[in-house]
Amino acid sequence: MSVTKNEMFDELEKPGILSKINIKDWLWFALLTVAVVTTLTLYGALMDEYEVGILIGVGLLTAFVGWYWKSAAVFSVYVGIFSLFSLWLYGDSLAAGEQNFFLKFLLSSQSAFAWMGALFFLSTAAYFLGLFANSQFALNVASRMTWIASGFGFVGLMVRWRESYLFNPEYGHIPVSNLYEVFIMFCIITAMMYLYYEKLYKNKNMGGFVLLVISAAVGFIYWYASKGAADIKPLVPALQSYWMKIHVPANFVGYGAFAMSAMLAIAYLIKDKYNNNSVVQRIPDLNIIDDIMYKAIALGFAFFTIATILGAMWAAEAWGGYWSWDPKETWALIVWLNYAAWLHMRLTKGWRGAPMAWWSIIGLFVTLFAFLGVNMFLSGLHSYGEL
Repeated sequence: MSVTKNEMFDELEKPGILSKINIKDWLWFALLTVAVVTTLTLYGALMDEYEVGILIGVGLLTAFVGWYWKSAAVFSVYVGIFSLFSLWLYGDSLAAGEQNFFLKFLLSSQSAFAWMGALFFLSTAAYFLGLFANSQFALNVASRMTWIASGFGFVGLMVRWRESYLFNPEYGHIPVSNLYEVFIMFCIITAMMYLYYEKLYKNKNMGGFVLLVISAAVGFIYWYASKGAADIKPLVPALQSYWMKIHVPANFVGYGAFAMSAMLAIAYLIKDKYNNNSVVQRIPDLNIIDDIMYKAIALGFAFFTIATILGAMWAAEAWGGYWSWDPKETWALIVWLNYAAWLHMRLTKGWRGAPMAWWSIIGLFVTLFAFLGVNMFLSGLHSYGEL
């Protein structure tokens, strides 16, 4: 019996989280509870009430994601194990990073980031090899390399967090404070979002398009690191706030979702124009790509909205006002209005297809300027992030 596309999408929209929670899910929740309680026991004295709230919120969010997406729960366990192993190897000496084999070549932050970048490059090539050669083996290898690359990135961020305190306790901070660190976060978040949709739609032939933008970001990371950006430095006063711990990650969920949507829009336009080509026919159905684009932009818009509100609250605390029309703020508003208009036309006017794909691609350039161009060409209250 054939299944219509509408029926397929209806099935995809039935997660049934609460009704499907089993003993393994409760064990997962118990594991996270132990991790949060242990962290509070060991480091609670160093946290204020806001940081305690952030920690508990992250634990609950991670539990929810693990219930909804089982692979992410397993992934989180591996990241936790390797992160703790790395911290144990460091002990209280930053010098261990040059003396211990595992740290020097695998698990120090710089080694982990190097592996992350290399694997993202290789996975991009493998995804396109799988697409052009119609090789499921190559696609499976590409998917696994993307998982491993994301794991190295997460472990690297966790280890860099500890390294910042070992380098100088006064320098210690969560690694989301400069363009080098947030580009790494962008790579991981974008890859993880893609892997979720790859699993949901059971199709790996769109992976190369999304991995292209991640590989471009890795190229920027390598170039930026050559300018000394990888060095651990003290935070400027404006960044010494608990707001940074929630504002920046929320922003980059938005950036990652917008970037993924734009890359899939390219796949959409290729599929739309050259669908008679045997290779292009392997790209997912236009309705599937269109649906992922919409879901990605909706998710990104929600998180970007939250990040903008949090940023305004942070600005009020740091600079005495919620909004100052700083160039970064102005361009953040432009990005928000762009995607608000995209969603409005999709939901109220029913716009779909190539025009929305082109709009998504243009939106990526608008977002890129807000994310990077403002730091390069404009100055203002956010000039601490300049290149």
